[in-house]
Amino acid sequence: MLKIKPRYYRWHVDPGVEWSEANTSYDTLDWEIPLEKAAVIALDTWAFHYLKETRERINDITENKIVPLLDKCRTAGLEIIHAPGVQVAVKHPQWVKMVEEDELEWPVYDPEWPPKDFIERKGEFAKYDHPFEPRQAWLEERRKERCFHPLVEPKEREAVVANGEELHRYCKKKGILFLIYVGFNTNHCIILNDYGTTHMHNRGYKVTLVRDCTTGMESFETVERLDQTRAVILHLEMTQRFSITADELMEGLP
Repeated sequence: MLKIKPRYYRWHVDPGVEWSEANTSYDTLDWEIPLEKAAVIALDTWAFHYLKETRERINDITENKIVPLLDKCRTAGLEIIHAPGVQVAVKHPQWVKMVEEDELEWPVYDPEWPPKDFIERKGEFAKYDHPFEPRQAWLEERRKERCFHPLVEPKEREAVVANGEELHRYCKKKGILFLIYVGFNTNHCIILNDYGTTHMHNRGYKVTLVRDCTTGMESFETVERLDQTRAVILHLEMTQRFSITADELMEGLP
């Protein structure tokens, strides 16, 4: 059994307490999960990020938090599933190949609406395109080089999935219900990707984020306190998802 106390944010207050925002607080649950019903999802644990500070935090967290956690999970027998995105997954020999080629693209657009020219910001809609950035072409080239962080390469027999549908099919096949996330970036891929916390929660899975095994992309206003990262973790805890620390998870492993 995996024994953990996932943290969430409690919108409620006890009887007799004024029901105000100031009186709400964190709380924890007490879970015992059959090990075969849970898996760690290593999401977008890549080797590159273009933002200097984000890259430095990713490398530090990967080496000092994620690697020890994954090693302990392997020893204990808790399954690890790697979700690095389509581009990286389909090149890996351990890609599970549970979706067809025409199911890889996401999101799927209605071919009739919005119009294709609007989606691609062409023709009369070109003026609504995002402003030109002179380094964007360089960034797109670097994105083609995406690969696993060398410290988080999948070990033998660990599954690699390409998208949310494939993660769902793999979990269905294996009987997995509890998804425990590590990876990057908190305020983008962790919450927005189709194999991330929001979409898999909406599919009915119990989702927990290891809050010291992730970091977001911060702005000049938020970088000092990592407010973007903290806000997303709180958002998850406020919306029927949970968080835990790496140490708490390791202590709960058999």
